[in-house]
Amino acid sequence: MAANDRGSAPGKSGGGPGGSGTDALMRASLSAVAPGTALRDGLERILRGSTGGLIVLGMDKSVESMCTGGFVLDVEFTATRLRELCKLDGALILDKDITKIHRAGVQLVPDASIPTEETGTRHRTADRVSKQCGFPVVSVSQSMRLIALYVDGERRVLEESAAILSRANQALATLERYKLRLDEVAGTLSALEIEDLVTVRDVTAVAQRLEMVRRIATEIEQYVVELGTDGRLLALQLDELIAGVEPERGLVVRDYVPEPTAKRSRTVDEALSELNDLTHAELLELPIVARALGYSGSPETLDSAVSPRGYRLLAKVPRLPGAIIERLVEHFGGLQKLLAASVDDLQAVDGVGEARARSVREGLSRLAESSILERYV
Repeated sequence: MAANDRGSAPGKSGGGPGGSGTDALMRASLSAVAPGTALRDGLERILRGSTGGLIVLGMDKSVESMCTGGFVLDVEFTATRLRELCKLDGALILDKDITKIHRAGVQLVPDASIPTEETGTRHRTADRVSKQCGFPVVSVSQSMRLIALYVDGERRVLEESAAILSRANQALATLERYKLRLDEVAGTLSALEIEDLVTVRDVTAVAQRLEMVRRIATEIEQYVVELGTDGRLLALQLDELIAGVEPERGLVVRDYVPEPTAKRSRTVDEALSELNDLTHAELLELPIVARALGYSGSPETLDSAVSPRGYRLLAKVPRLPGAIIERLVEHFGGLQKLLAASVDDLQAVDGVGEARARSVREGLSRLAESSILERYV
């Protein structure tokens, strides 16, 4: 069974608990049980029928070693078959693509020494099996009337679409406000770049807002995965709001990451990683954001002048390849020299002919005019 557009069928984790492998597996697993999928339909049929269920989403030797009794089926997966087979005592074993039911009515005997905080027999088994084999396990509770997904030590209770959508809409409204503020500070930065009046404070304010918007968008993406087919409209709104945010984040860092010195050196990738690792509380502090970018972060440093290399504004020039942008920045060394360059000066750069030189010259002039007008009119 194909998962929705923002996920894939579940498989084994590529990392330990809490790592990126677990996050990716949880995301894929949520996608596989999202509303609109055949598996979610089957799980809801089990709930409506007031029966429980234990379903392992994957089959290999480690799972087989835990199985005792039951029936070997190897039949095509359908929601109705899932519902009927869950009337039997014992667990169901599906393949990782959720296209076949391999076994039904089996007793799972995982390693009892695996720690778990669950209390019910079915939930304890689901948690231990997931930890031992690395496959996602779904537990349907008859008494509590809930569906729980276990992935490599993490437990996630599946909610109704209405509850998820309510939180997602709140997050989307927050994202819209943050994106509006980001557009304001980014526009101010562009105008200051043209006038060569940028300070570290201006740069960190934009980097801060870009990171905030990115984090809220990541949270909403998780809701989109959980909503499945019910999240299509939300996904469209999200894509429209964050278009260009990730590239802009990289361009700002490339423009302003300090040149390496004997005491301090920070690459673009390192700066982006540092920003990503900041806690939410740290992200609110401009000095800490400045340090993540490679500056000292002192009050004096925040008010010191900096000059962009020109990546960000050159990226706004239509139909200008990345390789040409690299050569232009390397040749001129900074935005102010680029702005002052004539068509003949631009043509001196390898790969920049007369037509492209005029396009760059006119593009930068238009950007300069529009940035100044937006700032002062």
